[in-house]
Amino acid sequence: MKAVVVTEYGGLEKLEERKIPVPIPKKDEVLVKIYACAVNNSDILMREGGYGTDTTSSEKAGWKREAISFPRIPGTDVAGEIVAAGGNVDPACVGEKVVLFPFISSGSDGLEHMAEDITLMSSERDGGYAEYVAWPKELCRPMPLSSYVESSSFIVSCFTAWHMLEKSKVLPGEKVLITGATGGVGSYAVQIAANVFGAEVIALARDLSFKEKMIELGANEVLSYKSTTLADDILKAADGEIDVVLDVVGDPLFSTCLKVLRNGGRLAISGAVGGAVTQLDIRTVYLKHLSIIGCTLGTRKEFNYMLAAIREGKVQPLIDKVFPLEKARDAQEYFKRSEKFGKVILQNETKI
Repeated sequence: MKAVVVTEYGGLEKLEERKIPVPIPKKDEVLVKIYACAVNNSDILMREGGYGTDTTSSEKAGWKREAISFPRIPGTDVAGEIVAAGGNVDPACVGEKVVLFPFISSGSDGLEHMAEDITLMSSERDGGYAEYVAWPKELCRPMPLSSYVESSSFIVSCFTAWHMLEKSKVLPGEKVLITGATGGVGSYAVQIAANVFGAEVIALARDLSFKEKMIELGANEVLSYKSTTLADDILKAADGEIDVVLDVVGDPLFSTCLKVLRNGGRLAISGAVGGAVTQLDIRTVYLKHLSIIGCTLGTRKEFNYMLAAIREGKVQPLIDKVFPLEKARDAQEYFKRSEKFGKVILQNETKI
């Protein structure tokens, strides 16, 4: 099959198109023909070794903060069709259109994402930059929409956003500040916070060129984080302090996020695209009774709830550009541009 692999840590030149054998599904797995796979920050950070380790923040490592076994096929957001079944799987499933829950673990219900033995697609196991992938049948879910491209756009970004809101225990009417609001996680967080959790949303973006679109998605106000009076702008827009901050930016906005939170407020963090290392005045945390919540991935129940909300039209697909699989280098380069809005998708063949 055709696949794009990461050969070692490094730049875009470390992405190579190769011909490799089609995987053979194990007894409890199925073989999925991949028609679309979204690009994520995690794909790029895996290639660059950008996660660091527990002891050295600059050391090259994968998502589990451990060494990656190369070559590795990146891609966590797979939408496709089951074309073969392993020995213990009912062959009647062949022909089903599915999206794939993106990791395997032994964690019990509600704790799957916190297990020590997580195997994440694209990091510990080959992923979706290919024509086929083998994956456990129990982790396949019916596509939420009829389009492969649209269905692939939700999987990790929307899932992460959903988990951040669940873990922050956002209540109807609470004021939620969302950073990086034009990115994958942020743009879905705006929709979920407003349309599912009933929150008042203030979205932060690099500039205001997408302000009208963000308002359409559910934001009450959109602000530029380039403002020299950002904290004051946020407090004015919210008519008071913020209950919950959902942050994917990291260092550049960290102190502002803490400053605008009310006493007892919650800060949920799922990314650090602007900087992974920051300074923290610990007194701010305990004097304001703040909760800082680390978020990544989520539970199977949350994934199912997310898919149901998509089917109900509460969360809309956001797609910026589609590339053919063989243009994976171009797709990752484009993904890092600040002016995009929504997801970048790799597509196999021409199915919608």
